[in-house]
Amino acid sequence: MREETAVPPVIDTHAHFVPAYFPAGSGRTPLWPAMEHRADGQAAIVIGGKPFRVLTPANWDVPARLAEMTAQGIDRQVLSPMPELLSHWFPADDADDLCRYMNDSLAAMIAAAPDRLSGIGMVPVQDPARATRRLAEIKALGLRGIELGSHVDGVALGDPRFDELYATAEDLDLCLMIHPLHPAGKDRLPGHPALAAAAAFPLDTALAGASLLSAGIPARFPRLRIMLCHGGGALPWILPRLDRVWSLGGPLGAVFPERPSAMARRFFYDSVVYDPVTLRYIADALGEDRIVIGSDFPFVIQQDQPGDFAAGVLPAAALSRAALAFLGLPAEHGG
Repeated sequence: MREETAVPPVIDTHAHFVPAYFPAGSGRTPLWPAMEHRADGQAAIVIGGKPFRVLTPANWDVPARLAEMTAQGIDRQVLSPMPELLSHWFPADDADDLCRYMNDSLAAMIAAAPDRLSGIGMVPVQDPARATRRLAEIKALGLRGIELGSHVDGVALGDPRFDELYATAEDLDLCLMIHPLHPAGKDRLPGHPALAAAAAFPLDTALAGASLLSAGIPARFPRLRIMLCHGGGALPWILPRLDRVWSLGGPLGAVFPERPSAMARRFFYDSVVYDPVTLRYIADALGEDRIVIGSDFPFVIQQDQPGDFAAGVLPAAALSRAALAFLGLPAEHGG
């Protein structure tokens, strides 16, 4: 942790975790996750009977995570579930059980280092009424909000069935983190599965953002804080096109209740874009005060030294203020 209070803290808002173990999957969906720990200290997370990803101890071990955070120059990190664990495709009962276990595991990690860690949990959004009820538990655990996939098993995030969830999150002062998941277009990207994550994730985030804008979510829930991961994916680049549609008026213009780019400036965007020119464009288009530091830690694709990268483009103080604003945290939580 920085001792000089004048130095803005580096707050990494986009980092993931996986617990060391999961409850037994007997009697549950065949996709229930399990962990296979290895002699080298790593573990494979197994989903549907197949290894999904090999994980380092920093996913679940707080001292290991803190050591890596220090090496990466990160003062505070906001943990959220590995996206595949959001399980929007599970039966609702199984999803609810997994969500509650993940949230409890996350709260325990934060309790081990509350001056360095914060958290964003998960709820069973395939059952919007139940998910809405669970938001009070998220709040009671001290978590700052929830993570959502870019769609809920094919249902767009702008669908009216989620309105009550958004309204309750707004009332409870909880934020939403939108992460791409099971993107459209995978059938057109044959080959290594990583190609879908590299090429289709940004496109799916743009679809999610366009859905939220078309539904007028930023306008109808003005106090609801929403972050689109990976710099909003392709959304910043297609906003001029969406604005053009809106400006035409008539049936085309009615697709959006307000100018899309104006509504999009109410979202937050993380800095996981790897290229300073790209980050500068997003900040110019959507506002420096909407950009937060992110890393995608602790996965291979992570942005190294995320604070230095983002601060090479934007003022460090602005990045810190934006993170605290997104999380709804007072200044003293920054570092």
